[in-house]
Amino acid sequence: MRVPALTLILLILTFAVGAPALAQTASDPVQTDSAIEVGDAAVSDTEIRNRIRTLLGQIDGFGAVSVSVTGGVVTLTGQVLDNTKKDELTNIVDRVTGVVAIENNTEISASLEERLEPAVDRLVDRGRNILANAPIFLVAVSVFLTIAVLGWILTTRIGIWHRLAPNSFIADVYRAVARIVFVVLGIVVALDIMNATALLGAVLGAAGVVGLALGFAVRDTVENFIASILLSLRQPFRPNDFVEIAGDMGSVARLTSRATILISPDGNQIRIPNATVFKGRIVNFTRDPNRRFTFELGVDADADLAAALAIGTEALEKLPFVLENPPVSAWIERVGDSNVLLTFAAWVDQTRSDFMKGRGEAIRMVKTALETRGFGLPEPIYRLRIDDRNALRTLPAERASEVPSQSPPPDTPLPSAADPEQIADATDEAVERERNSADASGDLLSEERQAE
Repeated sequence: MRVPALTLILLILTFAVGAPALAQTASDPVQTDSAIEVGDAAVSDTEIRNRIRTLLGQIDGFGAVSVSVTGGVVTLTGQVLDNTKKDELTNIVDRVTGVVAIENNTEISASLEERLEPAVDRLVDRGRNILANAPIFLVAVSVFLTIAVLGWILTTRIGIWHRLAPNSFIADVYRAVARIVFVVLGIVVALDIMNATALLGAVLGAAGVVGLALGFAVRDTVENFIASILLSLRQPFRPNDFVEIAGDMGSVARLTSRATILISPDGNQIRIPNATVFKGRIVNFTRDPNRRFTFELGVDADADLAAALAIGTEALEKLPFVLENPPVSAWIERVGDSNVLLTFAAWVDQTRSDFMKGRGEAIRMVKTALETRGFGLPEPIYRLRIDDRNALRTLPAERASEVPSQSPPPDTPLPSAADPEQIADATDEAVERERNSADASGDLLSEERQAE
């Protein structure tokens, strides 16, 4: 296959141009951008050397540098303080007219005294600068302190925050925000007096990064704090309300800036974080005074179920604490293994009757009414089937008789401890003690504010 002549020419030119670049190494002199002059217009090596020495003599840090020039190529030897000075030296020499290339063979000085001297000089210069700017600095600090103290007085001594906020917790939040505003204002004014407002952007940027990191670190704390603010504004329950929160049941005692405090029916104190309360499911059993109770009773499978429902409903309607509206209701729940389960439901006013005692009394009265009318409440019984007929003949005759029905229990008077009309509860006293405790001043619940 023949290669076209044009292709061969292009390959030859490519290698001819690239060969010098491939031959160059990292140790080659630094090429300058100035044109190389020849003839009478060219600058002599002596002039170049003298010019460079004069320049280096006027700049600190280049006293130990030696300069030699040959054919416009400058060779630098000696010692400099650091790499920054070495690069600066190359840039200075590069701008001298007539320099063709630069070989910077200088080394970093290992002398401790020489390396510390610039740092000491900088510290001395900064000290002099601070002393020179001390009066303006004192004025800026004084202005900052004045604004900060003014903000502290306005947020502490003046009671306007309590009038603006719905409760003391929100008032504290308002005061904290106002203090931060005054502090930031003082910093801005102080930096403006010192003509250093450009520093404010860097400070605010750093503060933003730190705040973001802290926000992730204390995310749960911040979430709980925000939940406390929202709960104090929304008021989802009242003191003494009987509620269920996250599976815990009790009477509401207090709502603090960190937790909601419940008193369980057993008298135990339950503290639930406000973040859990805000995100969780809240069941309030007290908001509506009317509350329904239900219970089940089992009767014989062959009993008259309609009559049993009617007798139980009639017994419930006669109870003084059972409300007429909503009316009493009853239904057949299911057929069990040895009986049929009936469900009875009635409503009570929790402000006049004890809910649990009322339910217990209703069960007692319905059970008594059914037994009095001849309905049996059987225990779980399993029937045995015997296929051997000869075994049946061996059974005594009295075994085959029917089980006599049980007589109804005597009508014993109800003790006062079980009387539904007695609604006094020790839990109410525990809630009152908790609300009157020494640290109850931070309670965020208010009887005057409208609940959610």
